[in-house]
Amino acid sequence: MSTRAAALDDLDAIMALEHASFPTDAWSPAMMREELASPHGWYVVVEEAGRLVGYAGLRAVRGAKDADIQTITIAETARGRGRGRALLAELLEEAERRGVHDVFLEVRADNPVAQTLYASEGFAEVGRRPRYYQPDDVDAIVMQLDLRAWAARRTPDDAATTGKGWC
Repeated sequence: MSTRAAALDDLDAIMALEHASFPTDAWSPAMMREELASPHGWYVVVEEAGRLVGYAGLRAVRGAKDADIQTITIAETARGRGRGRALLAELLEEAERRGVHDVFLEVRADNPVAQTLYASEGFAEVGRRPRYYQPDDVDAIVMQLDLRAWAARRTPDDAATTGKGWC
């Protein structure tokens, strides 16, 4: 298993996972291509046996004090083994390197597993967007993380188990 920066060459594999994970509201290949190429984005992928089993993305404009987690997706067959948490840590560490203070995200109200993961890392609900996810009419829970507090809580063991090549 390895974690690395995403590349445009990963687009087909990312899109296959995108459609499997988000069948009703998947991003288009053009949208994902723009995200992967953007200087404001930072995407990582996790592979097992040469197969992409997860990806995650951050939008953090250089110099801005806030950032957004765009997506975190793990293949259904690879869930429950800490890969999502590792990808989240990768994104938060990159946000920290970029000088971000606050990280935001939206999570589906019908995804308690993701909500629990984010809350366990210190994200707190700060609002809701009714019927945000279409065509499913599912609310988005808006969550915020004080990144400096998150970084202060991390132990040396936490830092040692994330970073390139770890998950």
